[in-house]
Amino acid sequence: MHVRIRTVFNRRPVLLAVAVVGSLLIGATGCSGDKDKDGLPKDYKVVAGTQLCGGHAISDDAAKALRTITGSSRFEASDEKYTVAQAATELASVFPSTSVGREDACRIFTAIGTPNFQLRITWSLDDSAPTGAPASKFTVLKMGERTDAATEKAYVFFACRSPKLLGSPSAAHIAIGVEYWGMPKDPQDNIKALKNAYATVAHSFSLAIAKELRCDKNGGLPPKPVLDPA
Repeated sequence: MHVRIRTVFNRRPVLLAVAVVGSLLIGATGCSGDKDKDGLPKDYKVVAGTQLCGGHAISDDAAKALRTITGSSRFEASDEKYTVAQAATELASVFPSTSVGREDACRIFTAIGTPNFQLRITWSLDDSAPTGAPASKFTVLKMGERTDAATEKAYVFFACRSPKLLGSPSAAHIAIGVEYWGMPKDPQDNIKALKNAYATVAHSFSLAIAKELRCDKNGGLPPKPVLDPA
């Protein structure tokens, strides 16, 4: 069966307009006219979920969760700057400041020829562990300092003490977010499955960051996602 290939301009006009670099396809199209018979750059790559974000960020469980979220098991290869190692380096370089806001750690795009779906993974530094109740759309889970999971996003909060985090005697309070990047939707079914899937991806990336930073006891994160409500 022949799959109709959409052009870059139809696929992501908003991202292209603001020059967001999140995909090898966009970068390659901007610098090379060398294309294959389908009109794609010859260096365009499609990979499995476990190969995204540097190859150490998405576990087997998280790759399955990505399929629940996106409906696909194949994705555009991540840009070289979107790796766990790079995110950890940037985080360590700004600690102990908490004024940087949410920074991109990775962007995930479904492959061309499949339904268009984009996910944004971010990191940020907070002054302390989260307090108070999250918005009603979130379910609070027992991971790290707290995990908040909704049908289009999830956040894992954890504390990290590490020799890589200099400049403060206190722990770093790190938040990793995974969120759908597009027009909001309100799913009417599979609500629990979607919340669990987003939490699983956020846990996987959080654990990878904790290991990269050499956080004491992996920041208190479990080796497998814990999806029980707090």
